[in-house]
Amino acid sequence: MTSTLERPTAPVPTRRDRGTADAPARRSTWRTRLVDAAWLLPPLFVGILVNALNLGGSPQRIDDEGTYTAQAWSIGNLGELTHYTYWYDHPPLGWIQIAAYAGLTDAWERYDVAVIAAREAMLVFTGIAAILLWVLVRRIGFARLTASVAVAIFLLSPLAVQFHRQVYLDNIATAWLLAALLLALSRRAQLIGYIGAAAAFGIAVLTKETYLLALPLLAWFLWRGADKTTRRYTLSVAAAVLGLIGLTYVAFAVVKGEVMPADGRVSLWDGLAFQLASREGSGSLFDPESLMSRTVGLWWQLDAALIVTALAAAVAALFVRRLRPWAIALLALTAFMFRGGYLPVPYVIMLLPFAAIVVAGMGQIAVESLRSRATLRRFGGVAVASGLLVALVAAGPLWAAQLRGFLLADLDRPLRDAEAWMTQNAPADARMLVDDAMWVDLVDAGFTREDVVWYYKADTDPDVQELAPDGWRDYDYVITTDSMRTFPTEFPTVRQAIENSVVVASFGEGAQQVDVRLIDREQAALAQAADEGLYTARSVAGQQLLQNPGIGLPGAEQDLLTSGVVDGRILVTLGQLSAVGRIDVAAIDQLDGDPSGVHRQLVVSSFDGQDARGTAAGADEVVRFYESLTGRLRPVSVERGDAGVVITFSPDEPTGLLPRPTS
Repeated sequence: MTSTLERPTAPVPTRRDRGTADAPARRSTWRTRLVDAAWLLPPLFVGILVNALNLGGSPQRIDDEGTYTAQAWSIGNLGELTHYTYWYDHPPLGWIQIAAYAGLTDAWERYDVAVIAAREAMLVFTGIAAILLWVLVRRIGFARLTASVAVAIFLLSPLAVQFHRQVYLDNIATAWLLAALLLALSRRAQLIGYIGAAAAFGIAVLTKETYLLALPLLAWFLWRGADKTTRRYTLSVAAAVLGLIGLTYVAFAVVKGEVMPADGRVSLWDGLAFQLASREGSGSLFDPESLMSRTVGLWWQLDAALIVTALAAAVAALFVRRLRPWAIALLALTAFMFRGGYLPVPYVIMLLPFAAIVVAGMGQIAVESLRSRATLRRFGGVAVASGLLVALVAAGPLWAAQLRGFLLADLDRPLRDAEAWMTQNAPADARMLVDDAMWVDLVDAGFTREDVVWYYKADTDPDVQELAPDGWRDYDYVITTDSMRTFPTEFPTVRQAIENSVVVASFGEGAQQVDVRLIDREQAALAQAADEGLYTARSVAGQQLLQNPGIGLPGAEQDLLTSGVVDGRILVTLGQLSAVGRIDVAAIDQLDGDPSGVHRQLVVSSFDGQDARGTAAGADEVVRFYESLTGRLRPVSVERGDAGVVITFSPDEPTGLLPRPTS
């Protein structure tokens, strides 16, 4: 037998030999990557395209989006961490990332609506998350087709489209969470992979703190995958990295001297206490008025098929080793919703990748089971395949209808119209209470930052309260959205501002309705309602106006003129305008919320024989006349409408405008 020493040594390969040997491996690697790309790119491209089309139209902007957008905008444009006092409600890393994206891509300058610029950032993070999801499904051990199906579910479910389009920090955190899970499954350079996983997870948590709930899943993958000989070391290093990243948030508070509560300052302790203990719970799922019922109802309305399919697939996936951790995570996170605490509306975003994994994974398991020779396994495959087929049939028309709405509906137009109304009609020094979704746009349009007040801060921020010592009387306008209309009534400034205001412009309807309300600061309308002399003066002036052949009035409006409920400014200006040319009135309306019952809105349908509706030529003279008025006769707004030119006067009718008859 030849000894080891006697065996011939293998020749040392030369550089040319190594290059020849490595060439097939490199070609194989590139071929694999091209095949991977061929499977990944179609669902990724279609999904991102669907999410990007009509990005600013649907869904309508909401207050939370405006808050994160305003905070990100403040970093680059104001040099401040937030547009109001930062109070540790969320770690700032999430909107710092939005600000970084917008700064690098000049997104703020490319959009007239700031929230849409931030929504673009959401698309980028969602695209990154989709790529990581595809790789993660492959790393788990599933086929390319399965990974592509998971990406399609993640991007194209109406539930996903709704929330991926909106500016939620959860969309950013999801990308970091998937990166952490993917790195936790690494087998090469494991120490570096585990350090990366801990760092990515730490960033995810500092982006949105609720992602800490995924720690058990990450810890399981780290523990199970760690080499036994170095497990203690690698896990200790990973834990240290995660701890250090978490401590940076505490260090931030320490540097600012805001760790513990004290009079006149915010604190990390108060912020954590609010999020973990003092925040009001979302109520019961079975209470139709509760926040939980409305939140889950919204999810269900968007995609009931995915919700049922994902939960059923998760239960079945408990019996599949590859999918068991993902199924447990999905079911545990779902069960956590019912603990009785606060349920964030975007909580579902964290569940979407897990749902995509278990549904797509069970689809492949069903196909594999159908091909099996084992009767019991084939029977199980038939059951799972049948369930998924039913889900697919149910989801088809639902997805088609919902996605059509996302692509075609312009639900945000009422907000844009309200912003345009304010910039065209409100005085430059007007003070207003607004939904935060409008804050950046109105400040960017030229209104003073201190005069544009996010309604939530009117009763909660001492700095804002100092600027409004008389409460609601220190504001001129309140712009109500669905968020503000459902705002808790224990905040008196907002409630009293709405109660003591009239609608001078209204856009949209239903949940999308936006009303511009002019605040009656001196409550003049109430005083006028009890002034019988003023009613008599209006009635006399109205009777005189009826004798003017240059004014055409419908029968109902003629009765209004003689009853004394038409604002004196309408009576005076109609007389003045009729001296120039014949004027036809379409309607004289009452402002919503005016307690006096006086009609203060005039609609002119034609002037001097020319149509005044829309952009017709007759509208130009009417608009020019009313916009030229100053002083006591100046209207709140002059707008072109389908029925004619709409002229709106404030509820504070000037005294002495009409002569009062002597007794």
